[in-house]
Amino acid sequence: MSEIILYSQPDCPPCEITKKFLKEYGFSYTEKNIKVDNKARNELINKYQSYSTPTIVIGDRIIRGFDAKELAKALNIPE
Repeated sequence: MSEIILYSQPDCPPCEITKKFLKEYGFSYTEKNIKVDNKARNELINKYQSYSTPTIVIGDRIIRGFDAKELAKALNIPE
């Protein structure tokens, strides 16, 4: 399984939902808070061309926003 990176920020309801989703299915992830970590913010914008949170990176797949179906597909969770 590829590493899961979650780009988030405080007061982001979709970020909280994403965290709950990942925990519910037992996935560990690295969280990068773009409000306190300028390197993470620059990485999000420059490397992944994303300007919103949550942005979830799983291997070479980038998911912008909380999308349960897309996340389940990327993580091989049966529907």
